[in-house]
Amino acid sequence: MRSSPLEAAHEAAGATFTDFAGYRMPVRYSSDLAEHHAVRQAAGVFDLSHMAEIGVTGPDAVAFLDHALAGSFGAMTVGRAKYSLLLADDGGILDDLVVYRTDGDVFLVVANAANRTVAVDALTARADGFDVEVSDDSDTTALVAIQGPAAAGTLDALVVADRLQPESPLDELRYYRVLHALFDGAEVLVARTGYTGEDGFELYCDTGVAGAVWDALLDAGADRGVVPAGLAARDTLRLEAGMPLYGHELGTDVRPAQAGLGRVVATSGSFVGAEGVTPAADARVLVGLVTEGRRAPRAGYDVVLDGSVVGTITSGALSPTLGHPVAMAFVDPAALTAVADGGQTLHIDVRGTAVPSTVTAFPFYRRPEKG
Repeated sequence: MRSSPLEAAHEAAGATFTDFAGYRMPVRYSSDLAEHHAVRQAAGVFDLSHMAEIGVTGPDAVAFLDHALAGSFGAMTVGRAKYSLLLADDGGILDDLVVYRTDGDVFLVVANAANRTVAVDALTARADGFDVEVSDDSDTTALVAIQGPAAAGTLDALVVADRLQPESPLDELRYYRVLHALFDGAEVLVARTGYTGEDGFELYCDTGVAGAVWDALLDAGADRGVVPAGLAARDTLRLEAGMPLYGHELGTDVRPAQAGLGRVVATSGSFVGAEGVTPAADARVLVGLVTEGRRAPRAGYDVVLDGSVVGTITSGALSPTLGHPVAMAFVDPAALTAVADGGQTLHIDVRGTAVPSTVTAFPFYRRPEKG
């Protein structure tokens, strides 16, 4: 099993660990609920060093990415980030990714930990015929994220202390942007991205710097209510934000449009998987479901209409922020047209009880507007 470069820090903080994608990662430090609420009300610091970082460099980098991924990268300027998909030849989803353009012909592709080998192998194979270099930099790269309303203030405190020196002001860094910076003299990338539905930042750095970055964020955020947060809180946060998780809402048997990701796919071009990207007319589609009470639907539970199974729950939990259960499910499109428009009612089989649920648009939670 692989270890995070921050394992000693997690042990010192009293973390409970779990095996996640072959890594020994912290699932919680205090409680799932406390860490979830801290992110919504202040901020949480996450160790995401298990994610896969893949470098793509060379004169043909843009053309290569246009071919290898289901997006268009020609108009992507330096300092931008883009959500994209790695598709199989038949159009199924091998992984969902974030791509950063950090210099003219230099890109960073971030894949899910469980799909590191799949992503590296696919990108390497697809580089044939292009003047590019694909490198797996995962073992030398750490990723520390801070998410929540206090995230920006915490980073600003590090700037004031002259420990973090960004190439441009942090308050000019918009969502899905990235910039170069120095932390205690070491090179880092600061991205304004995230997976929680909150404002936040992700810091990519060398593994040797990760401990200092982790400690600095927690120290600077201590008076702001910032705490370390584990994978359990991250999962309920992303569910409230309506963000899909590979292996639950995404997989090789899912086409992008089924999961509401048709907008990610380029409308032209000859990218791998283009010919099979259109789902069948009767393919199940991803919907949000909201129920009353406290009985949370779980992955694998049946979705029922008029006594017939019409779908399956992929993720579900009692929402800590909203106070009621929320879920994602793949449902037959015919079932969605067979019920009343707006606020459609389906039932979820929760251990033999038909629990009514309302079809709801994503996200379940939106962070409050400033001011």
